[in-house]
Amino acid sequence: MLLKSVTYMQKNWALAWPLAFNALLVQSMLLIDTYLVAPLGELPVAAMGIAATIVAFVLGIEIAIGNGIQLLVGRAFGSNSREDLAVAYWSGLFINGLTSLVFLFVLHLFSTEIVASITDNPVLASLTESYLSTTQYIVLLTAYTQVCTAFCNGSGKTQVPLKGFMIELPVNALLSYLLINGFGDYPGLGLEGAAWGSLIAVLLRTIFLYVAMKADDRINLTYPSHRHFWAELRPQYSQIYPIAANFFILSVGATIYQLLFAQLDLYSFVAITLIFPWLRAGTQFPNAWAQASAISISQAIGQKNTGELKSFMTNCTKVGMTVSFVIAALLMLLSQFVLLVYPNIEPDTQVALMVIAPLYIVLPIIRAYNTVAGNILRALGNSNLVLKIHFVTQWLIALPICALLILYFEVSIFWAFAMIPIEELLKTLPLYHFKQQSISRLNT
Repeated sequence: MLLKSVTYMQKNWALAWPLAFNALLVQSMLLIDTYLVAPLGELPVAAMGIAATIVAFVLGIEIAIGNGIQLLVGRAFGSNSREDLAVAYWSGLFINGLTSLVFLFVLHLFSTEIVASITDNPVLASLTESYLSTTQYIVLLTAYTQVCTAFCNGSGKTQVPLKGFMIELPVNALLSYLLINGFGDYPGLGLEGAAWGSLIAVLLRTIFLYVAMKADDRINLTYPSHRHFWAELRPQYSQIYPIAANFFILSVGATIYQLLFAQLDLYSFVAITLIFPWLRAGTQFPNAWAQASAISISQAIGQKNTGELKSFMTNCTKVGMTVSFVIAALLMLLSQFVLLVYPNIEPDTQVALMVIAPLYIVLPIIRAYNTVAGNILRALGNSNLVLKIHFVTQWLIALPICALLILYFEVSIFWAFAMIPIEELLKTLPLYHFKQQSISRLNT
């Protein structure tokens, strides 16, 4: 039994580390843009923060759909069903592609109204629309890359998406720098240059994933002729929906938080915009471990091999918490040297960053347990339960209180930002209870 448990953990590490670096490199795109745009001043940083929030809303939906596909692929891979793998891939591609097209349609028609509802500063609104007019097309490419990434992750080929990001990252850094600041006689595009650098880099990753999957003889995505696509779409959607809806709620909630923070003074919002990419990057390591655990559990269920899952899930939780403490320590280190990272920020922005430092340092520790527990419950088929917990704690409690504090009581940045860790604390008890209950029901 001990040998099998060790084998499970080794397999999980093999899945988790590429997932972690994948997620880190995703966040690195925003980190690069934030770092390169910061010298342009507070207004360009704020504009990028607003535009990135709008785009991140749709990317969150696409990632959510990808997480649902990932578990379906894991079960199909575990049961060694090529047909189920192909059906999951094409169903996911259809759903994600349709999502991106709807978003582009809405943004083309209502981008001015959407930005105006967030800020009444005409200069900030103009900069935001300029940045958004280019970055909106990233979601079209990401619709495809997320499905490819989910397919590779669910099949245990997590290193393929990692290679794609390793191509994208240096291209994004170099192109964004040149397009923002210019070179030779070329004056540069300023903020808009960051958008073009990211778009071109994502396009290169898209091409890489297409070529990599096409060249792999082990991947056969030919749709089975005897399985009608529209008939298969509904059961596939019914399994993806609760997982995607869960991530969708969290994504929309994160977007609303960011829009509420935009109602704070400019320096407070800029401080949150500067720290959010680092916070997202840090929390990706526990997230990757949790996703790898869910994939391993899904594959074990597909193989009907659940005997070792009890001890495996207990160990997964311990490892996830250990990683979160390391991330918290790194964020504490960042808080001490933030002026080395962003040397040109205003004194008021520096003060705001100092005020929220204790909150963003402790957040990964609180969030890590909830992330691992939620992924375990989803892999065991309890996605609707996790959805309810997130909906109640975020939408019925945390977000209304946050809106009341900011819009009515006009509280400081500390109490506004504090609602994020408070929300996570509200989730911990129910997730712990139902995780332990689900584990106790497994066959030994």
